[in-house]
Amino acid sequence: MGERDIDLSDRTPREVTPEELQAVDLVVTMGCSASNVCPATWNGENRDWGLDDPHERSLEEVREIRDEIERRVVALFDELQSETVSAG
Repeated sequence: MGERDIDLSDRTPREVTPEELQAVDLVVTMGCSASNVCPATWNGENRDWGLDDPHERSLEEVREIRDEIERRVVALFDELQSETVSAG
């Protein structure tokens, strides 16, 4: 990520709380579904992108995964923006 001037050195993964899930309409996971996290409190949409885990992958593979995430995030924002414009 340093190649993209993004510093993740102070970041660590953490679990998402049921309260956080209640507050959103859409959850995107990268290779594991959130549908069984807490079904009683989860009513939003879940999209699982099914991406490979970059852990212990070659640098080139990690770059490919990173670039795929970027493409999908851009497409998601475009989709959400077009939905907002259509609804407005």
